Amino acid sequence: QLVESGGGLVQTGGSLRLSCTTTGFRFENYAVGWFRQAPGKEREGVSCINTDDGRTYYSKSSGVKGRFSISSDSAKNTVYLQMNSLKPEDTAVYYCAASDTGWGYADFASWGQGTQVTVSS
Repeated sequence: QLVESGGGLVQTGGSLRLSCTTTGFRFENYAVGWFRQAPGKEREGVSCINTDDGRTYYSKSSGVKGRFSISSDSAKNTVYLQMNSLKPEDTAVYYCAASDTGWGYADFASWGQGTQVTVSS
């Protein structure tokens, strides 16, 4: 139901902007989150936005605060993840997911297929 785009191969220090959109429903009143899964690791939360009031959250354990920025465009029904100062440890498949019940991991019921981000050293 959700479609991610914008992944690719970038050098250390580079930038990418991921996009997440859906044609099945509107993002209003949803929390939309970005998650990632690196090879051999558990999927982890990266960032989340409440598309209704714009509240954002960045995972401290993921190490992206200050480098990544999440935003939404209601006219385009799209949520973005701007990723700057990329590091090799950011290499992962990035997924977006939507929740209309809360911000916990189990609340995110709609998921995209993921987009690969590879950061070369």
